[in-house]
Amino acid sequence: MQLNMTKGVTDISQEVFGLHMLVMWICTAIGIVVFGAMFWSMIFHRKSKGVKPATFHESTKVEILWTAIPILILIGMAWPATKTLIAMENNDNSDITIQVTGSQWKWHYKYFDSDVEFYSVLTTPRDQFDNREGNYVTKGEHYLLEVDKPLVIPANKKVRFLITSDDVIHSWWVPDFAVKQDANPGFINEAWTKVNEPGIYRGQCAELCGKDHGYMPVVVEVKSEADYALWMEEQNQAIAAAKMAEQESLATNMSMEELMALGQETYTAYCAACHQPNGMGLPPAFPALKGSPMVTQDQAAHIDIVLNGKAGTSMAGFGKQLNLKQLAAVITYERNAWGNNTGDMVQPADVNALSATPQSAKLPEKSIDAESETKAVETVALVQEKTVDAAPANEPATMEELMAEGEKVYLAKCSACHQANGAGMPPAFPALKGSAMVTGDVAAHIEMVKNGKPGTAMMGFKGQLSARDMAAVITYERNAWGNDTGELVQASDIDAGKE
Repeated sequence: MQLNMTKGVTDISQEVFGLHMLVMWICTAIGIVVFGAMFWSMIFHRKSKGVKPATFHESTKVEILWTAIPILILIGMAWPATKTLIAMENNDNSDITIQVTGSQWKWHYKYFDSDVEFYSVLTTPRDQFDNREGNYVTKGEHYLLEVDKPLVIPANKKVRFLITSDDVIHSWWVPDFAVKQDANPGFINEAWTKVNEPGIYRGQCAELCGKDHGYMPVVVEVKSEADYALWMEEQNQAIAAAKMAEQESLATNMSMEELMALGQETYTAYCAACHQPNGMGLPPAFPALKGSPMVTQDQAAHIDIVLNGKAGTSMAGFGKQLNLKQLAAVITYERNAWGNNTGDMVQPADVNALSATPQSAKLPEKSIDAESETKAVETVALVQEKTVDAAPANEPATMEELMAEGEKVYLAKCSACHQANGAGMPPAFPALKGSAMVTGDVAAHIEMVKNGKPGTAMMGFKGQLSARDMAAVITYERNAWGNDTGELVQASDIDAGKE
């Protein structure tokens, strides 16, 4: 029945559906008995028939019965409900782990056992839902439930989801899987599924996450194991090809026409929902880009905010979502559309020059010309490089220095998963307090922090932290929370493990 719950396509979803039907029929039977007895009493014991009410005050036997029987019924319902809930939370022995991150208003999927990661964005044409002209447009078969890149998983494999958010609270919901888990910023929730049959299954964000909440669908494509292996190989080849194309684009100078055409396409797909197709925005949350000083003045600052976003606002960074050509094109488009007409052309190389620069880096307030700006950016990068090199990264540090630095790194990079007190969130994020990994072999501890552990939620930090930072955080973990190994790890120990 359309009014009933979704039966689902997984064993656990069908178990949930069966539990729902069992409880519903028990409640229905109780309702029939209770209301039947009540109406029968009112009809056949009414005053008009001359029935006189009984004068008894209480009955211990009746009170025991009407207390004991409901307790037994509740126990009878609680037993299968508890079994199902325990099964729903059991992530043991998963074959694949996927991190699901909610962003306004799209999903990011990262496969932990490979380099595959991508964003999944709504593709329903805007004229189907943004009907501002009042012209009726026929809606598609999967209206607001279609995306450019679905999540792909294999059939007959247990897939664990680690669900979080990078802005507000979202909720990842696929009814056919009986999976609905909140995505909270700063926290990671777990869920799992094991789908028996290949197919395409749809869901959506089930949390009011902002003005475009209804435009955040979830699409999961379940493939056979053989087809999934082929898809994974295709993704790895696509990643390699994309990296090669990124390198080639650095030597490419696109014309204004090419930049504006690609920029308009990218802007419509990724930016128009917030800043509007005409660049007027929706102040104060989404400021206008038409005539904006951010867009018409400092080019470096404009590139930086598109790459990295702006903390404390709704502006997300697009550095991981768009390639260099798309980034260069959309920035050029914003600087020349809607009458902005700065005449500036941003090339992929300009974006690449700033992509490694921290958002907090000091950039020139005004750009005199393209040559001066490029030199300024190179100077900033050179100063940063020299600053890092000048730091005593490879000189022995004291326990006090390592512990102070390590605590800062730990709180910034590790505490969200392993908690500030080192207690972790087992089983996904084991405790570090008293951990054999942390108090045992130093080399194994270094290897874990540098390269992570495939198949788990532990990622490697060698691309994010310097040798000194890794040495400090490892020292901190080995001596905090009562671990007290007394061991110091130096930056040279980290470098010694380089391949």
